[in-house]
Amino acid sequence: MREYIDGAALRDMILCAYDALEANEQAINELNVFPVPDGDTGTNMRLTLGSAATDLRQKEASTVTDTAARTASALLRGARGNSGVILSLLFRGLSKGLKKMETAAAADYAQAMTAGVEAAYKAVMKPAEGTILTVSRLAAEAAVAKAKESAYFEEMLYAALESGKAALEDTVNQNPVLKKAGVVDAGGYGYILMLEAMLGWLEGRVTVSQGQGTVKAKADHAALAGEELKYAYCTEFIVRRAGKKSVDLLRAYLGNLGDSIVLLDDEEVIKAHIHTNVPGRILTQALTYGALLAVKVENMREQHTALEGHTPTLAVKDAPVPAPAEEAEQADPHAIPDPVPAEKPIGTVCVCAGDGLEELFRQLGADGIVSGGQTMNPATEDILRAVNLTPAETVFVFPNNKNIIMAAEQCIPMTTKKVVVIPSRTVCQGISAMMRLTPDGTPEELEQEFNDALGTVHTIQVTYAARDSEFDGHSIKAGEYLTLMDGQLVGSFADTDALVNGINPTISELTPEFVTVYYGQDVAEADAESFSGALGAQLPDAETSLIRGGQPVYYYMISVE
Repeated sequence: MREYIDGAALRDMILCAYDALEANEQAINELNVFPVPDGDTGTNMRLTLGSAATDLRQKEASTVTDTAARTASALLRGARGNSGVILSLLFRGLSKGLKKMETAAAADYAQAMTAGVEAAYKAVMKPAEGTILTVSRLAAEAAVAKAKESAYFEEMLYAALESGKAALEDTVNQNPVLKKAGVVDAGGYGYILMLEAMLGWLEGRVTVSQGQGTVKAKADHAALAGEELKYAYCTEFIVRRAGKKSVDLLRAYLGNLGDSIVLLDDEEVIKAHIHTNVPGRILTQALTYGALLAVKVENMREQHTALEGHTPTLAVKDAPVPAPAEEAEQADPHAIPDPVPAEKPIGTVCVCAGDGLEELFRQLGADGIVSGGQTMNPATEDILRAVNLTPAETVFVFPNNKNIIMAAEQCIPMTTKKVVVIPSRTVCQGISAMMRLTPDGTPEELEQEFNDALGTVHTIQVTYAARDSEFDGHSIKAGEYLTLMDGQLVGSFADTDALVNGINPTISELTPEFVTVYYGQDVAEADAESFSGALGAQLPDAETSLIRGGQPVYYYMISVE
């Protein structure tokens, strides 16, 4: 057994922890209390640790200090969602605890685990027990106690794991919501999987994978045959990766602009195929991932015409690959830019997904839009990039999702601009707050106005149930309209008539003046008009409006004011 680990050993332990998260991502996600189709805890933890895994695989490990510092730095930039931010804080404290060490003894590592827990608890405004915080704290306490008895690394980590497992099982009793659902905490489960993998590597039971698979030479588009030509342009491109920006953000972006999407990536290139009406926007977004190596855009409608004996008028194929010298001169699109000079006192950055919502926020005065939300929480570095590119002294950030607030708050010490995070938990809250933006308001006045606005709006979100479930007396069937108001379950409904009748009593109790329905990318305009009309008919005292949001995941987001 080992009494010390070096930088290479810590590197492999962390890579094994990442492999465990990757293999169990869906299992962690399925511990979500409500069966909404979101990429939540498991996805966020995997993407967050993945930012470090990519970096660790690209460079040789040296000291324990270097490995821990590189990991903490990558996690800080790549943190996604509350679980990802807490994970980054655990590693940030671990890094501080291992500072100036070439190797680490079991006692050193145990104390560093405690430093990580302290950093996480300090950063979370209202630490809740029955979460990853509890699991990591009790695991660290057991590690410290065992390290006083034994010098062996494996025994120390085993004690941490066993204590952590017991703490995880108890989370169902500590958190009332988890108890109702009968599940353990998802973040705590992910943390235990990481500890198991790290111990498995020490004991020789687990080995480091070789990373992501290779990119296929040609995308398989056989499933696309015979589809209707809703979109005109078959667009394909290859990008040479120039940074760590997650390809899942690109996948979410493409999902709003077309169909027949095939996206393949490895650590060097990204290959994509999509049918769309806006190839220019897609290629512009692709450039944020690196240099374009090849591009093909074909007009499918013209191709269809050609089959009937006519000549196609457009075919743009295989853009030239940049010469090495030209490519070297291009700036790294992933590098976080320096803060731009202030041209005005106040600026705003809003997080949302859906072209309709993006346009609405811009009309309300947003300087920067960060693509993300449910299913894809943006990383801290994505928000920081938008903040630094906002030409204002004070930048207000609207996360518009409860799971993005902590990631936004991590930007505050990372820029010379003054950043104020308005804790908007939904897009509807963010819109309500942005409607109070005035160019002559002081930062203090606007902060108060924005925060006051959050309390004036309730948000109803309608999606589909991803699986059968039982919660607090509700029987939820896969495929039904799953409905939440302010994060609490309203019910699940088999059809839109039942949906309208089911949510109207809840809305009526609020005696609203204004009800605004934002319909998503998977809802036809006629269906949205029918739904909104039926809703408004039962709310005669409220002014009901319908706006195309184009958001994924949620069929409808309903603002009740």
